[in-house]
Amino acid sequence: MHVGLVMECDYRYGTTQEIAFDEAFEIADMADEYGLDGVWLAERHFAAPKGPTDGMGAGIPSVVSVPLVLASAIAARTKRVRIGTGVSVLPLCHPIRLAEEAATVDHVSRGRLEFGVGRSGFPRSYQGYGIPYAESRERFQESLEVILKAWNNDSFSHEGKYYNFDNVCVIPKPYQKPHPPVRVAATTKDTFPIVGESGHSVVTGLRGFSVPEVEEHLKLYREARNKAGYEGKGDVYLRIPVYVADTDKAGRDDPEAGVMQNFKRLAENFAQSARQSGVSASEERLERAERLNNITYDDLLRDRLAYGSPETVVKKLKHLIDTLGLSGVIMESNVGGAVSPEQVLHSIQLYAQEVAPALR
Repeated sequence: MHVGLVMECDYRYGTTQEIAFDEAFEIADMADEYGLDGVWLAERHFAAPKGPTDGMGAGIPSVVSVPLVLASAIAARTKRVRIGTGVSVLPLCHPIRLAEEAATVDHVSRGRLEFGVGRSGFPRSYQGYGIPYAESRERFQESLEVILKAWNNDSFSHEGKYYNFDNVCVIPKPYQKPHPPVRVAATTKDTFPIVGESGHSVVTGLRGFSVPEVEEHLKLYREARNKAGYEGKGDVYLRIPVYVADTDKAGRDDPEAGVMQNFKRLAENFAQSARQSGVSASEERLERAERLNNITYDDLLRDRLAYGSPETVVKKLKHLIDTLGLSGVIMESNVGGAVSPEQVLHSIQLYAQEVAPALR
């Protein structure tokens, strides 16, 4: 059982970008020291800092726009923790460059890289890079194909819709053989069978889905995987908001304001991305936006959050592991960004020292 955490690397209102980097390194050091299995670096673009009364549409800015650079820095200062991209947004980067950078991080870390990939649900990122969001799925599939060719062949050629290469040799090859684990993010229903058919591991989350929805989607993933000839259930990692406090009351109360703001922002984002997606994805995202607009904190605590004392969090995560057939859980440590740095670090310490051992 992999027990890790995702690093959003928030740039908090009223602080500085330098402080955001310091907090990120402190969390990575703590994860390594206290025995967590992995840290996962998000990728964020173009969310400008806003004051607390400026509205919620832009979301919380992050300093991690190039996760592989930060991954290399973390690799150099840690000894054992695995370092994942959670996720590298493939359509926004040149696939050859990504193949080179990821392989380099794999060497710097001596084989500790987890290559999490996705296409993101943030249309603003695509607007900033001048790439149509409607092309995201095709670009993602082709980019991943190119990266795997680059890693698995001394030299290769490729002729596609967006990229063409003739007898190129990409160096370095990854430290891990044949390459780092590839974990594909699935945030819409139609993505799950596509990932299953490819044989890749999957990462999903509970911000946009309920537990019964994830259970149904993973059934589609596993059916497609088995139909394609792959054995076993496949590795499934779940990202979930986790906040561990000394008591159940503190675990519920401390993050409430930030969590509710975050889910309102998430509803706005689903509505925005629906306008730039295909028909089926558009309908699904509009439905999710409507549900999240009307969701209560009690609803979230019941179905989408693991908040409370260590005992309560262990019970909730064990139930999810059994229900969904998980091989890993990834903590989202400060959803909404309203919990203080001291509270976040205390929560991570409890998660590492009291929750993680009970899950393994």
